[in-house]
Amino acid sequence: MSVDIIPYFPPISHILSWLSTYLNPIKRVVIVGGGFGGLKLANKLKNSDFQVVLIDRNNYHQFPPLIYQVASAGIEPSSISFPFRKLFHGRKDFYFRMAEVRSVFTDQKILQTSIGKISYDYLVFAAGTTTNFFGNKNVEEHAIPMKNVSEAMGLRNALLENFERALTCSSETERQELLNVVIVGGGATGVEVAGALSEMKNHVLPKDYPDMPSSLMNIYLIEAGPRLLPAMSPPTSAHVETFLRTMGVNVLLNKMVTDYQDHRVILKDGTQIATRTFIWVSGVAGETVGNLDPKFIGRGRRIVVDAYNQVEGLDGVFAIGDQCIMPEGDPRWKGGHPQLAQVAIQQGKLLARNLKALQKGKTLKPFRYKNLGAMATVGRNRAVAEFSEVKMAGFFAWVMWLIVHLRSILGIRNKSIVFLNWVWNYIFYAQSLRFIVYARKAKEVVDRQARLASQHWGNDLLSEGVDAQEKEIDAKNAQDKS
Repeated sequence: MSVDIIPYFPPISHILSWLSTYLNPIKRVVIVGGGFGGLKLANKLKNSDFQVVLIDRNNYHQFPPLIYQVASAGIEPSSISFPFRKLFHGRKDFYFRMAEVRSVFTDQKILQTSIGKISYDYLVFAAGTTTNFFGNKNVEEHAIPMKNVSEAMGLRNALLENFERALTCSSETERQELLNVVIVGGGATGVEVAGALSEMKNHVLPKDYPDMPSSLMNIYLIEAGPRLLPAMSPPTSAHVETFLRTMGVNVLLNKMVTDYQDHRVILKDGTQIATRTFIWVSGVAGETVGNLDPKFIGRGRRIVVDAYNQVEGLDGVFAIGDQCIMPEGDPRWKGGHPQLAQVAIQQGKLLARNLKALQKGKTLKPFRYKNLGAMATVGRNRAVAEFSEVKMAGFFAWVMWLIVHLRSILGIRNKSIVFLNWVWNYIFYAQSLRFIVYARKAKEVVDRQARLASQHWGNDLLSEGVDAQEKEIDAKNAQDKS
């Protein structure tokens, strides 16, 4: 019995599509970091002629302006976090990889990560910043930073653990160390966390710990400069200082922290403050890229870019947001832009436009930052806001702060949960989120993380680091078995 074989001829549209892909391969944009800038860029490249690969050490986007509320047990961590893969459901030519960047080989256009190498046509650094301890190793070892969700959860656990221990410790000296909170840094984060902890002291501690006088808790906010919120106007700084002092926060200006020893924060003038809750939000520095030449790095370890956010001298390499500095490109912002979310968002949006223009051989548009204003909240009914010539302080500024931040949170569910939390807390001051929880990692995850931490650290493009050694061992074992 014979079987007739009918030849298959694909549709002409498929043939043309294959030919187009072969003759004009799709360009790949690799984005390092899924913060405000990286996420805006990835979204604006939707339905473009690019393959987009997003790389981040976490599998979720986080909302930094509200991280302090996680630290003070005001909202759940999941309310200000959103998984990348959920954000890009059904997205064509988009890929996410959870990894850390090791180095970049710009001549070959290859990025080295903790999970291997990836080639790129355009590379965009948008990884933001990390806490800057200004070279003080002792402070770095003992202080509690608050740059991301996991660090905020660590601070929340430390605070609650200290409250519990303060009830049972036998030494008055230890009790006072446990109940003194020292916050270093008078910027927006320092001001906001000081206000949140003050409200916790005044409204939560009396209910949760009725057998411990809340007056024993002292909150110190230390700023090396002459005023709080130095990025805002002097009158606004004065409003914030008044708010905090009224709430019982000890504001120390023109005081520099030099060390931390034996549960004591040591100031430059010799003053010491006893504490076991030492919070450091005094400064940030750009995330580093292992082998990037120092000539490309500017103030604050930020990557120097031109008016188009391109790293001059590196073909196809860009940087946006807090990780970059544009000292000359924007006439109105000589020396660089402030490290604010709006800068990153606007740069991400414009870079998407410029990458599309670059593909079509069109003229690129230089970046010009449009200042939409700045805001900071101190607590219930207390906030400050500056919009161009308009300056606000008090209840209306607080309402404006709530609206702006609620609109900026990703996901309808997250917006709803945060809003309900705020309403409930405003009425009752009775959040039920004060859990002390430490996640236990499975052994498989611990082993894998240790293995990945040692891999892909080669100084040259051909080196595979530990991977090569493991391959040799596997080959030898296979040979022995045979």
